[in-house]
Amino acid sequence: MIVTVLAALLAAQGPMSSWPDSAPVSPLSGEKHFRNIRQLTFGGQNAEAYWSLDGKHLTYQTRQPEFPDEQIFSMNVDGSGKHLISTGKGRCTCSYFTPDMGSIYFSSTHERAPGAQPPTDMSKGYVWMVNPNFQMYKANLDGSNITKVLDLGRYLAETTIAPNGSYMTFTSDYEGDLEVYKANLDGSHVVRLTHHHGYDGGPFVSWDSNWIVYRRDTLDTPKASTDYDDLLKQDLVRPAKLEICLMDSDGKQFRQITHLGSASFAPFLTPDDKKVIFSSNYGDPRGQTFQLFMINVDGSGLEQITHSPGFDSFPMFTADGKKLVWVSNRSGNPRETNVFVADWVP
Repeated sequence: MIVTVLAALLAAQGPMSSWPDSAPVSPLSGEKHFRNIRQLTFGGQNAEAYWSLDGKHLTYQTRQPEFPDEQIFSMNVDGSGKHLISTGKGRCTCSYFTPDMGSIYFSSTHERAPGAQPPTDMSKGYVWMVNPNFQMYKANLDGSNITKVLDLGRYLAETTIAPNGSYMTFTSDYEGDLEVYKANLDGSHVVRLTHHHGYDGGPFVSWDSNWIVYRRDTLDTPKASTDYDDLLKQDLVRPAKLEICLMDSDGKQFRQITHLGSASFAPFLTPDDKKVIFSSNYGDPRGQTFQLFMINVDGSGLEQITHSPGFDSFPMFTADGKKLVWVSNRSGNPRETNVFVADWVP
């Protein structure tokens, strides 16, 4: 049973300014890898929380009533110091620290579409929007000096940065298909790394900067291929079957790690590059419950990590492997997604 400070949950009904910094949470039955779980956010939709290189700070996106759409915030590892990084306009996503802690990179629509973005058309089933108004920006850690880094004229998001600072990687469909690219941190020298029909995206760079782990669409029938093409023309994608794949930083030494036939995404390598932690609806016949799983890079040893009844995703280890951050709606309200941090028990 989750144990959370009652006063913190009551305070969560108000705006962000009324949130506590954090509150203790107990692991669920079977979650043997977690100790000292802390809940760091308490309302709205909070997702994609990622570590700074020193493991002392997190950057994340949040949807709150004060803003028209999702914005980028940063906070300390104990949940204190929450503050706005993006402009407060448009929709923002996929923020990431530079290794030197000089900047936070993120994608935003604030120049092209500064208001709330239209809701995704779910009449086509469960689909994700591939928003063509996203451009890449960077800002100082206090939110000042927001500068455009890259504009490809189409969807440009899912950015992560090599810890050695030598490159960044991201997803775009500017050449007609959703592919993984890399570039210098100033936006120059854009290089395509994947050449597979379907959604290649969500790349994460290993802590040693040598490997990129990502999700790949499985288009195993002509109908699935046609459906993908038709949806992409409408700036949509259906994430029904995504597998976890690995390649080196030049797009070579490709390896498909999972063969689960499920929606698997948000992978991250352990600091020793031996395992991948990721989110998947594997094992749920309805495909509605997402748990964290871990697997060896050779595809063996699949292990379920979380055991909540709803959604757990976007896991990331600190560089020393001692802590894990992820997001979950385990806080009791299925309409909320919040950020959690725990000590990792190998």
